[in-house]
Amino acid sequence: MSKNAYAQSGVDVEAGYEVVERIKKHVARTERLGVMGALGGFGGMFDLTQLDVKEPVLISGTDGVGTKLMLAIQYDKHDTIGQDCVAMCVNDIIAAGAEPLYFLDYIATGKNDPAKLEQVVAGVAEGCVQAGAGLIGGETAEMPGMYGEDDYDLAGFAVGIAEKSQIIDGSKVKEGDVLLGLASSGIHSNGYSLVRRVFADYTGEEELPELEGKKLKDVLLEPTRIYVKAALPLIKEEVVNGIAHITGGGFIENVPRMFADDLAAEIDESKVPVLPIFKALEKYGDIKHEEMFEIFNMGIGLMLAVSPENVDRVKALLEEPVYEIGRIVKKADASVVIK
Repeated sequence: MSKNAYAQSGVDVEAGYEVVERIKKHVARTERLGVMGALGGFGGMFDLTQLDVKEPVLISGTDGVGTKLMLAIQYDKHDTIGQDCVAMCVNDIIAAGAEPLYFLDYIATGKNDPAKLEQVVAGVAEGCVQAGAGLIGGETAEMPGMYGEDDYDLAGFAVGIAEKSQIIDGSKVKEGDVLLGLASSGIHSNGYSLVRRVFADYTGEEELPELEGKKLKDVLLEPTRIYVKAALPLIKEEVVNGIAHITGGGFIENVPRMFADDLAAEIDESKVPVLPIFKALEKYGDIKHEEMFEIFNMGIGLMLAVSPENVDRVKALLEEPVYEIGRIVKKADASVVIK
């Protein structure tokens, strides 16, 4: 067998080397206290002794971006999908009270296109910068036969740290707590199998009247908001009792994850800042209104349970629009009641 046997099987090793060289400048943007070693080793390293944490607890999360990737591929726009991947991981661990420390990514593709993969990793790096996490490693796998030449998949893994006393596990949420919502940037990275079905016959270039002058493809690929910088000060000051990251399952599945089984969330729908894209999805997809809250974030990407006496302090710390959308009540029937 010739020395080019691997290339003849569809794997371009040289292209893989080029990807590593291309992404080094993006990885460098993410350096933070505790990061050790250089890109390219067999394992990423992080020095916990550099951190001022008395009772450290490591909290981790892993996720991908689902079929939103198919739209990135369809529209040939790859520079934001990496931020989605980071967001899906770090928003989960911040909901548990953890400050993100580092992130690793995994990209599998049918054909290694260095320029395209650089765009993907640039988006990952941007997400890490926003989250304050070091990008300390990853893997790119060229898998011809498993994926089409233009296809790729993306997944990530984040590790964060929390003071044991500041872990948010739902135990502090109580009846009477106020529910505060932080705005989402759009659909984020959930429900895209339905989104793609609704807009299957669209090119993405359309400017639907509901979207206020924006092209459909730009709205659909709007990257997931990262909530780390907003939520961390609240966690450090211990003024928030519970946090819910509104992902797949919308309000109905995610909000109850932040409180005990004997409690419920009573939400005033009129206070929810529903984004135009959700109105368009409901209209063009002929989706039942109540089902929208079971699938999408509807304009609220992070929900906080806060004691009434701490509401003003939380609003002051956030320095952004905060939506007072409901309260915690004793459970009578459903875990989430939308009025």
